[in-house]
Amino acid sequence: MSLQLPDKWIWDSWYVQVDGVTHAYYLHASKALGDPERRHRHPIVGHAVSTDLTNWTVVQDAIIISEAPAFDDGTTWTGSVVQADNGLWWMFYTGTSRAENTMVQRVGAATSPDLLTWTKVSTEPLVEADPAFYETLDLSVWHDQAWRDPWVFRFPGESTWQMLITARSSSGDPRVRGVLGHATSENMRDWTVQPPLSQPGQGFGQHEVFQFEIVDGVPILLFCCGVTELSPQRRAAGEVGGVYSVAVDRRLEQVDFTGSVLFDRTDLYAARLLQDADGGWVLLGFINIVDGEFVGTLSDPIPVTADPVLGLVHRQAEDSAAAPDTCVI
Repeated sequence: MSLQLPDKWIWDSWYVQVDGVTHAYYLHASKALGDPERRHRHPIVGHAVSTDLTNWTVVQDAIIISEAPAFDDGTTWTGSVVQADNGLWWMFYTGTSRAENTMVQRVGAATSPDLLTWTKVSTEPLVEADPAFYETLDLSVWHDQAWRDPWVFRFPGESTWQMLITARSSSGDPRVRGVLGHATSENMRDWTVQPPLSQPGQGFGQHEVFQFEIVDGVPILLFCCGVTELSPQRRAAGEVGGVYSVAVDRRLEQVDFTGSVLFDRTDLYAARLLQDADGGWVLLGFINIVDGEFVGTLSDPIPVTADPVLGLVHRQAEDSAAAPDTCVI
């Protein structure tokens, strides 16, 4: 049974796998709101645990909005969790403020010794969009200031922390300004915003919920995009939006989204890559729209592997994982 809350909607999620236990952090909101679109302004970051990616036990919520004034006194949205070298866990997440009508997105952090109890680092954000590279709020161009969904990781053998961010370029056709935002840090608290790792004009108004993994030897960048934020060309080709993937180089130095491929489970959104107990890769995301209605539950794990051209594809039960270095792009 996938994670379902009878009185709440679930959407974006992010995960930590440690000692045979998967910790799911996810956005949820009460169905008492009536309209599921209202959930975006009433989110709580929930927490559940599982040993098989199918049966989940809900534990205490992780974080909620701060008391005003704070960069996150309006909403706390999607993020990621990593462990520092001293063992402390860091959750990087998106915050918006009521003073700006939740229109401006910034990235902050909370820490935890045990993945259960979280303490916010600051009422101020740690990472903000740099207008030298990225679009800032202009409601005549876009519906918000996109700077969210931080995915934090390190390249193997390196000490520098990398952050991938949903962002938009400060130039180009407003319909397709989506770029791969980028920031770096040596200590997880002080971040330097870098130029984007991709160019605008590659088919997307924005790319949500990034994740970078080496899947069965193929470096893969995972993201999602709604139909209204696709390029006119992709919409004309019949794409309905959903979960996308694209094969990239191992250091994300030549990211080109024009080759991105839509995963065929178009009811799935904001999916994440995880590994099951046998080491095989699976996708977990939330079930979005089915028969015109928002569902708002997590999916069961979907076995996947990667292809250098097609990106993520379904993995058959008899498939064996490729050696980690069988494909270098």
